[in-house]
Amino acid sequence: MARYMEALTVERGGFRIKVPESWWEFDVRPESRDDSIRRMVNERVRQRPELEQYRDTYVDFLRKAAVDAWKSGALYCGCMAESFGGDTPITGSVTVSLVGGRNERGEPLSNDPAVIASQLAVKEAKREGDSWRKVTTVDIPGVGPAARTFGIEDIVVPGDPLNRAIRAVLMQTYIPVPGQEGKVALVAGSSQVLDLADSFFDIFDAITSTFRFTG
Repeated sequence: MARYMEALTVERGGFRIKVPESWWEFDVRPESRDDSIRRMVNERVRQRPELEQYRDTYVDFLRKAAVDAWKSGALYCGCMAESFGGDTPITGSVTVSLVGGRNERGEPLSNDPAVIASQLAVKEAKREGDSWRKVTTVDIPGVGPAARTFGIEDIVVPGDPLNRAIRAVLMQTYIPVPGQEGKVALVAGSSQVLDLADSFFDIFDAITSTFRFTG
């Protein structure tokens, strides 16, 4: 998977990040997402005409996913889907979000990496195959320290009435936003290909290390 690290720089208001050039963007921006989703689905249906009957379902699902992502603070979402000769494609994504929170008194929560790390829960696997999570701090070159979690986690599907969860490789890095009390840029990488967890941790770490604030 090393060939994925040919880089493409993505710039948004306030930050830039480099992703593998073979990845594609899932557009979550309100001004362009509908057209982008429509083009993406049209292209897929052209490649697989038997999917025509599901066109509206795909569009509705992706539009809702984009709206939910934007509402949650997502500013960029990059995705990969590649086949290396097997039956199952290798998939993964990296999302950059701007998030923050306040305590019960309405005061901004600390965005100090050490404080954030102390508040993130470690989870140990009790037996083989269980989910797990580790917590650490890392240094982003040119940016500074950041809190991070990584592991194999069960992610609850948003809006699912049965509260079902998807197990995924997940890395989340909380980077303090300069001059904005309580705000962090959350860089989250995920993949459902659990057998390649270590490789994805390396890729997500490499992508996150290119994150820079601009302006």
